[in-house]
Amino acid sequence: MRIRNVKSDDIVSFIEVYQKSYSGLEKYAYTRRKDIKHYFKWLYNRDSDGFLLAEINNRVVGFVACDANWISFINGKKMGEIHELFVLPQFRRKHIGTSLLIKAISYARKKGRKFAELWVGKENYVAIRFYKKFGFQESGSVGIWLRMTKEL
Repeated sequence: MRIRNVKSDDIVSFIEVYQKSYSGLEKYAYTRRKDIKHYFKWLYNRDSDGFLLAEINNRVVGFVACDANWISFINGKKMGEIHELFVLPQFRRKHIGTSLLIKAISYARKKGRKFAELWVGKENYVAIRFYKKFGFQESGSVGIWLRMTKEL
């Protein structure tokens, strides 16, 4: 497996992997290609250095977007905001998500962030358990979203 920074021409892979990864979790995802494309561009422009992908044999299998420029609307502090983390279903449970998350946390630390923050669907129990394994704690909710934070 290789992890590298996302390039602007990775947008096609992003859309494909995003749609397949969110199958069954559409209530937490963009579903129109146009919206997913806009989301990719937003993530890329927010913090391209923290936007990474995982490849296996030159096939893109997952993404993480960590934004070290984010200011939390909860406490007004700069955070390592993990906007996105997803892996193709057939490549899950192979430490790809783990590797992407570790890289994202490392990036946030390198940028001097003291906390990481993310929002996960309240009923996405698999993801919630995954983040808890890495020390993220539930710290509030808004609508269908659960906020999780971790001291870095």
